[in-house]
Order: sequence, then C-alpha cells, then structure tokens
Amino acid sequence: MSTPDIRTGGTLATRPGDPPRTHIGLDDPYLLSDATARELLAVTPWRRFAVVGDSTAAGTGDSSPGYERLPWPDRLARWLRAAHPDTDYLNTGRMGATIPEVRAEQLAALGDFRPDLVHVTCGGNDLMRRDADIVAVERDLDALCERVAATGARLSMFTLADAFTGPLLPLRPRFAAFAESVRRVAARHDAILTEFWSHPARLRQDWLSADHIHLTMAGQAVVAAELAKSLARHADSRHGGE
Repeated sequence: MSTPDIRTGGTLATRPGDPPRTHIGLDDPYLLSDATARELLAVTPWRRFAVVGDSTAAGTGDSSPGYERLPWPDRLARWLRAAHPDTDYLNTGRMGATIPEVRAEQLAALGDFRPDLVHVTCGGNDLMRRDADIVAVERDLDALCERVAATGARLSMFTLADAFTGPLLPLRPRFAAFAESVRRVAARHDAILTEFWSHPARLRQDWLSADHIHLTMAGQAVVAAELAKSLARHADSRHGGE
C-alpha cells in the first residue's frame, strides 16, 4: 500500500478520573509517522515478511475516529516496503484459528513463500475454551514455532495486553500465565519479543473494539509502532540478514 497515513485531531474518551486526551494524531507519543518508521526500518535485513495466526494476526478490529483503517500487519508491511521496496508480504491469519489449526492450515503457504521474518500470534482461541490447559497451549505454541523456525526465518512474537475488564476479567489469570508462556517460547526460538502486557496504551478506552477482545485501529497503530521499534533494535542480532 502507498496511501499516506493521515490522522486528524480530536478528543478521545478516557476512563473515569483520567484527564481528557487530544493526541489522536501524530502527537500521540506511542505512534510513528510513516517517515519515522521508514527511517527506523532502513537498517533491517528482512525482505520477505509473513504473519501467521488467528484474528490478531489478521488484524480484526473496529475503526477508530481519525485513524486510518489499517490493521497492524498491513501498516508494518507498508513501512517495511517504504524502507525496502523489494519487500514481499504474506498474511495467512484467520479469525477463530487455534494453534493446531494454524499449524495444519497455514504452514504450507509459509513454505511456498520462503519468508525470512515471520510474526506468530495465536493462542487466544485455545485459551477461551472452558477446558483450556495452559501447559498444552504452550506445548502447541512451541511446536508451531519450531516448525516456523525450521524455515530459516527469524521469528517475531508479542505478549497480549492486560486489558481484561468486565465479563472477561475472570480470564486474566489464564492470559497472564499465557504471557509467561509466550516469553518462554520466544526465548527458546530466539524470537524478537515485543511486550504489550503492561503497555500504558492498554488503559485507553479506545484500545479495544466493542467486543472487548480485538484491538481497534487506534490500538493496532500502537502495535505496529512498537513492532517497528523492536525490529529496528534487533536488526543486527542473531539470524538478522541470514
């Protein structure tokens, strides 16, 4: 994509007691302009970027006033292409996919694509099941990442944000344990890990969509910015450029 990333000013709702926020545009401290992102990513060696997983990978979420409707993977891919025009991008993310389904249904396309950077994000659907077993979920995620790493690509992962409120609050301990699982799996596979569990933006009222599960486009813009920073920091680390 080449559409400019244009956002306008405005006032966002906040949680009770919070001061009003007006930084909906590029004065938002957690966002990056296209130009800044391009400069950051100029040092990165990856040219074949893929994303696999569930609805988080697909970029599902509500629109946000003043924000371009652009999911985080597409925004990050656009920045990578701006920095390196020869970059190719594949996203096989599917809403509702569990970790075993990602492994069974998405890895063939990944093999054909021959990526050098793969972001893996899934597990939420596995954890939403009543009989969810965090040990089994971590084992499945580890097996998936092992298969992805076997392609020779560098892995990227992130922890989900601690934004559990209302009817989803009882799930918080389960997802806190999953964040630890993601950290362990990422360490085992030398993945670039971006932390969102305690990210301050998660407290914004515009972080989540109406379903209280998926990120809004405002939240996804923050995710893309943090991932761009992580990729730039790890550009010269192991596997970079291989």
